[in-house]
Amino acid sequence: MNSPQGNWPAGFTTPPNVLLVDDEANVLNSLRRLLRPAGYEIHTAENGEAALAHLESQAVDLVVSDMRMPGMSGAELLAQVRKRWPTTMRVLLTGYSDITSAVSAINDGGIFRYVSKPWDDAELQTILTQALEIAGLQREKNRLEALTQTQNEELKTLNASLEDKVRQRTEELQIANQEISLTMEKVKKNFFTTVQVLSNLLEMRAPSLAGHGRRVADVAKRLAVKMKLPSDVVNDVLLGGLLHDIGKIGYSDEILKKPFPKMSQDELGIARKHPLNGAAALLSLPDMRAVADIIRCHHERWDGQGYPSNLSGMDIPIGARIVALANDFDSVQVGTLSAKRMTVEEAKTYVLEGRKFRYDPMVVDAFAELIGRVAQPVKAHEERKIDISELKVGMVLARDLYSPEGILLLSVDYVLDELLVKQLREYQDAYGKKLNLSVKA
Repeated sequence: MNSPQGNWPAGFTTPPNVLLVDDEANVLNSLRRLLRPAGYEIHTAENGEAALAHLESQAVDLVVSDMRMPGMSGAELLAQVRKRWPTTMRVLLTGYSDITSAVSAINDGGIFRYVSKPWDDAELQTILTQALEIAGLQREKNRLEALTQTQNEELKTLNASLEDKVRQRTEELQIANQEISLTMEKVKKNFFTTVQVLSNLLEMRAPSLAGHGRRVADVAKRLAVKMKLPSDVVNDVLLGGLLHDIGKIGYSDEILKKPFPKMSQDELGIARKHPLNGAAALLSLPDMRAVADIIRCHHERWDGQGYPSNLSGMDIPIGARIVALANDFDSVQVGTLSAKRMTVEEAKTYVLEGRKFRYDPMVVDAFAELIGRVAQPVKAHEERKIDISELKVGMVLARDLYSPEGILLLSVDYVLDELLVKQLREYQDAYGKKLNLSVKA
């Protein structure tokens, strides 16, 4: 009676065939009794010649042979099996005195294992199971290789018919990807332009702030790069610098024009809400949440004496700590933060003196290394002032371009295209006031 399929070694869907070869009937009976519970198909032969005859008529997964038999020895039999049926596993039973012959059988017959008589039933059963497992794995390997070969042939046929379609589709995807890349670049450029426009909206109401957002963004970006912050943080710092005052856009003209030291308590209460208002305006834009955090916290101080949340130290986002310094550096120069306008050198001193209580010491240290390159004037031989009629496509601005009212129109390093050249000419004609243009020589 066969055991259930699940008890057979892996790779077998039918009972394994085992051939037992020995000239002693009692040995064959003992082996048969040992293996019967496993559910194998068991066959016997009394000598090597009978074993070969059986193998010629029926495939066998495992041959277990005694060494000493009349006529052909077990070693000679297994050498023949190896030569003619190489996938059949081979196990040799041998006495202690036959150890030399066993070594020969290992070399010539390529046997899996040899077992000394008398054997231990459990050990022998384990060895034979392991041999059949190898045979089953080899059988499964052969099956999978044959299946793979068949599938490969089918795939070759399929690929031959699909090559043209794949090539055509690939070309279509390449064109689509190029179009997407161009569109994304345009979207990025338009997005940044939109941010600049939003920054300019406040400056249109307060001409004294003309260029403030652009200058703060420029210094803040330089500091972020100097501090070797990740590129996404640098980008957030740039946007935060441009938009840090966007929350003031709904304020009255009177409050916008007053420096902080001259405001009443009520006016200060209103003015100090602009970080929250600006951050709230960006909350519906998931990609701008880091920028909103910068705007919300850019008036917090390192010592916790800032607003709106009295955050201190490392609890303040790094981008906000950077924009805070850049904002104050420019604000004291335009006169919105201090009672009087400071010179560049006075503004530098003001920032450096604020180390450890107004500003993050690391940001101040980066600023101290950077101030030699902050707000550097463009050398005369590097730029050329031109009339609007001389504008050409491809020219690069050497300075920020402002309207006659002080509103930033285009920033330094902007490359002029055909549409911009046309729009600038139309702008000057419409307003009847000359634009001061400087381009790189």
